[in-house]
Formats: sequence, C-alpha cells, structure tokens
Amino acid sequence: MVSKKIVLHFPKRLVDRPIVYHLIKDFSLEFNILKASVTPEQEGLMVLELKGKQEDYDKGIHYLTGNGVIIESLSQNVIRNEGRCTHCGACVTVCPVGAFELDTVSRQTKFHNSKCIACGLCIKACPPRAMELHF
Repeated sequence: MVSKKIVLHFPKRLVDRPIVYHLIKDFSLEFNILKASVTPEQEGLMVLELKGKQEDYDKGIHYLTGNGVIIESLSQNVIRNEGRCTHCGACVTVCPVGAFELDTVSRQTKFHNSKCIACGLCIKACPPRAMELHF
C-alpha cells in the first residue's frame, strides 16, 4: 500500500471533467481532499492524499499526467525559510497534524514536511514569516 500527498494543477480545459472520479472507478484508489480551489474557466488546484496499491497508484498518476494534469509532491510547496525562523514555537501550537516539534534540548523547532497538509495555519501564526507556501 502506498500513501502520498500530492498537488494537482488542472488546466482550465479539464476543470469541468470528472478526473478525480476516475481515480476511484478505474484505478481503485482512495483519496482525501486536503485543499481545493477549482473555478470554472480557470486553472484548478487540488491537494490530495492518494492511497492504494503501488501498481494502481502508478497507473492513476499516468492517467492524470496523460490528461494534462501537472503533479507535484506536496513537500515541494511548503518551505521554511531557515534564515527567518527564530524558533519561537508559534507554529508548533497551531499545526493540526504535528508537522512541527520543539526539540527540548536544543530549543530548535523542527519541521517535518512529510506530515504537512498545507493548511496554511503556520503561515498566519509565524511572527517572522518564515513559513512559505508556493503553489
């Protein structure tokens, strides 16, 4: 079983097509929509967690790319600017999935982007604006 968080960019010609539906029907994949912005006649953006057998996942990804959907790993889009981070811990208290932890020995805040769901709460909470979201 594989489970990955990905970002899908839909060209405006695909926004009104049931692309994600086919991931379930044709490839037996489970998905959880973490974030979406889909507007008619404009490019769509969707952050998904996709789960399924590796073979089905690979076929589903091939289907998406073959239809013109641009796919990125979610971890490529959430970035911490280390030069700005003051390790204040504000992000630790607001993150709903525990993507941040405070190292009690070094007093440094660690960011685990593999846990991140790109909700944006840390961006709003960060006093020095060290967290950035790039879609």
